[in-house]
Amino acid sequence: MTMPSTRPSGPKSVKTADASQSPALSAAQQQLQHQQAVQQKVQASLAKRHTKEKLFRRLGFSAVLISLGLVAILFINIFSKGLPAFWQSSITLDIYFDPAIVKVSDKPVKTATESEQAFQQRSMQWQTEVGFINFNRLITNSLKQVLPDANKHRRELSRVVTSGERYALRDLVLANPDIVGQTRRLHLLTDANIDVWLKGNIDRSLPDEQQQLSPVLQRWAEQLAKEGIIQNRFSFALFMNPDSRSSLASAGLAGAFMGSFYMLLVVILLAVPMGVAAAIYLEEFAPQNRFTDLVEVNINNLAAVPSIVFGLLGASVLIGWFNLPMSAPIVGGIVLSLMTLPTVIIATRSTLKAIPPSIRQAALGLGASKMQAVFHHVLPLAIPGILTGAILGVAQALGETAPLLLIGMKSFVASVPATPFEQSTALPVQIFLWQGNELRNFFEARTSAAIIVLLVMMLSLNGIAIFLRKKFQRNW
Repeated sequence: MTMPSTRPSGPKSVKTADASQSPALSAAQQQLQHQQAVQQKVQASLAKRHTKEKLFRRLGFSAVLISLGLVAILFINIFSKGLPAFWQSSITLDIYFDPAIVKVSDKPVKTATESEQAFQQRSMQWQTEVGFINFNRLITNSLKQVLPDANKHRRELSRVVTSGERYALRDLVLANPDIVGQTRRLHLLTDANIDVWLKGNIDRSLPDEQQQLSPVLQRWAEQLAKEGIIQNRFSFALFMNPDSRSSLASAGLAGAFMGSFYMLLVVILLAVPMGVAAAIYLEEFAPQNRFTDLVEVNINNLAAVPSIVFGLLGASVLIGWFNLPMSAPIVGGIVLSLMTLPTVIIATRSTLKAIPPSIRQAALGLGASKMQAVFHHVLPLAIPGILTGAILGVAQALGETAPLLLIGMKSFVASVPATPFEQSTALPVQIFLWQGNELRNFFEARTSAAIIVLLVMMLSLNGIAIFLRKKFQRNW
């Protein structure tokens, strides 16, 4: 009989333990291998991602540099052409108000028994009498004192000083009749062609028949400039005079500036209050229904409508139906208000949305009404954003041209409007008109100068928006 062996078989037990641990080890090894593979894959892709990031940064930086470069080229081009236009050739002459030429009666003085109407009638007659005086003779007589051979070229003599300066002499007599018989030293604007010639804005190598100045005028201009009688002086006429076609050298921006001012005034009085009120209602009080959604969608769509469409609307409705005066700043202001309204509404609504709801909830929790919560707690916090949006909308309206062309503001207006109902033009339209002038050598610089004035006004409005935003900004 064989007894069973009680000694455990060693190799068999070890083999059993290895068999039980092998799945765990295998899983750990697989996980380790997976992690190593992932790390290798990440490391392999890391360089590629870094390369893409560097490429993106370089592209973005290049885009910024290109944008800044283009803006710099634009500004350099505008300022290099426009800044010289702020200085203009003017001739200094001793003008003798010869009583033999300026034959005028005494200026009317209102008597105690005279009615206001009768006095105004006598004053108008006296002004008409002064207007008939040939003030050009005063200028030519003074030119003969500085140009020895002037008598040989009488026709050329009248082309040295721009024709509009005779009105300056007339205004001196109207303001002070006692000036008759006296000699005054005055700085008068030269003709536009002389200004172009002395500034070198024309090819002097061209033959005489292709030059805008005759050889005599060329010689006189050089001689007077050399003697210091013609000098480059700051041109106040650019800011004080309206546009002119008979006296190009004295054409200015006063009429266009006042037209733009009246239009901006209308925009501020119409678009800003209406836009802010509409935005507050839609954002805070309007019920959420399909009608409100329809209004919001249409407001957003109006912001994308081309500006020329608003011009058509103004021409057909405001001028055609309501018979408002054509070329008047009041019409331009209403058209620009309609165009600016969506911008003000969208900007104001975005600002109101940015106010934390806890502000409203806290006010309502303390017993405030809905209106009190909005006007006493929400709006004060939203004022910086509302002002910024409103001013940016007004600045946008200032630079618009297309809608104004359709309501007749491209017409030539040689006067400064006294009210928004008088005919006028606007700065962008004046730039458009000057850009197409035939005397391009003179008005190219004049156009750039007008663009500088417009840019200064727009940058000033943007600066005011930034100042107001920082002044009223509150942190919560």
